[in-house]
Amino acid sequence: MRVPAMSRHPARVPRARVALRCRMLAAALGASLFVIASDASAQDAWMGTVLEEEGSAGLGFMVRAESSPYRDGGTRDDFLPLYLYEGERFFLRANEAGMRLWRNDTMGFEGFVERRLEGYPEDELPLSLEGMEVRNTGADLGARFYVKHGASRWDVSVRHDIAGLSHGTEARAAYAYTIEGERWRLQPVALASWRSGDLNDYYYGVSPIDALPDRPSYDAGAGWNATLALYGKYRILQHWSLIGGAYVTRLSSEIRDSPVVDDDLQWGVMAGAAYDFGNGQVRWDEDAAPTYVKVFYGRDTGDGCHLVRIMTLQCVSLNDEDPTDIWGVHVGRPFVSRLNGWPLDIIGYVGVLRHDEKGRQPDGWQLDAYMKGFWYGFPWSHRVTTRVGFGIGVSYAERVPYSEVVTQAARERNTSKLLNYLEPSIDVSLGDLFGNKRWHDVYFGLAVSHRSGIFASSQLLGTVDGGSNYLYAYLEAAF
Repeated sequence: MRVPAMSRHPARVPRARVALRCRMLAAALGASLFVIASDASAQDAWMGTVLEEEGSAGLGFMVRAESSPYRDGGTRDDFLPLYLYEGERFFLRANEAGMRLWRNDTMGFEGFVERRLEGYPEDELPLSLEGMEVRNTGADLGARFYVKHGASRWDVSVRHDIAGLSHGTEARAAYAYTIEGERWRLQPVALASWRSGDLNDYYYGVSPIDALPDRPSYDAGAGWNATLALYGKYRILQHWSLIGGAYVTRLSSEIRDSPVVDDDLQWGVMAGAAYDFGNGQVRWDEDAAPTYVKVFYGRDTGDGCHLVRIMTLQCVSLNDEDPTDIWGVHVGRPFVSRLNGWPLDIIGYVGVLRHDEKGRQPDGWQLDAYMKGFWYGFPWSHRVTTRVGFGIGVSYAERVPYSEVVTQAARERNTSKLLNYLEPSIDVSLGDLFGNKRWHDVYFGLAVSHRSGIFASSQLLGTVDGGSNYLYAYLEAAF
């Protein structure tokens, strides 16, 4: 049985599945809408510069290509779903979430949790690493201090592995300079990073048990990497921007001397687009903005019902053979009301979900954060308000849900605690339905809680192909 990638290292996926996943990746690149991030090694000075105003959020996508430092690794393509929120106290930056602990006009101090985008996935194992354990994405806990002066910014940060993988530490010092016009912005970045021996050895070392005649054992020590990068943004419409960048990293001698590494330099390029919701219509943190509270209960749909079949009503059955249930609470605040004058609202949600695994494995919590659009322009909405919604965001499970463990093991696929989150729904106003004006903003509806890895296309999501679906009923009220 395959186990979560964050807790163990799954076995290699057969090469026949690699070709299938490549075809699925090509189909997936145009199908997802997600905000800005940069390459993980240079993000300290770059994150958060796309959103124009504090209190805003955005969704976008980015495709990346980068050279692999591993021998026979070639070039790796990656799809990066980008989620971003910049609030007064909290922020979400694609592979990083954190809290502003202190700041003024020129400097600040932040704490964060970050998904480390490093290593190699189980579906693209280089020949030089044949037989070795998969070393994929991990998670770090870190702190950052920054100073801004005019167009310049200095960052100093430190992070440590909290996923129990490398047990390593990394310290980074970065300088960025911003050059901008009315619609465009360029940001060159210089970054130096010190990596501990534990961190380097986890990703680039060779244990004695993995040693071969052409791959001797190697204990990678601590060392310094150096990165030069250039990132840019061009606003093409009021809320839409094109984003991109390129970087090159000089690897330390401790990494370069590894028998599984064959290059001194690692390079990468990236391009994408982002939508900034702005805060000109409704502010998330305004006292006058309503708060939406949703309570729900549901059950998994089993292996036979995927999301498209559920949304097209081809499959609405629940899992009666090996069922697991969910219940939870999501809380939302509006970002945009009547977007461009249309009957369309955009609401941001965060919330918790509890998995009732019926004794098959320990129950677990799940944290969801997503943006959701509601369209209510039906011809009968003046009598009974009816909303069709679709949410997109990120989901982190305390432990991989049992339904995902079972279905992924049956397909010999890996799992991940962090996955993409989708939530289609339909609901009606109970006040309009029963003629009670006080209940006008109370809705009853049906929705799908969907977690997936975007067809194994995203390193951020553990290169997972598959996920889970839960069909649930809910009550939502605005206060």
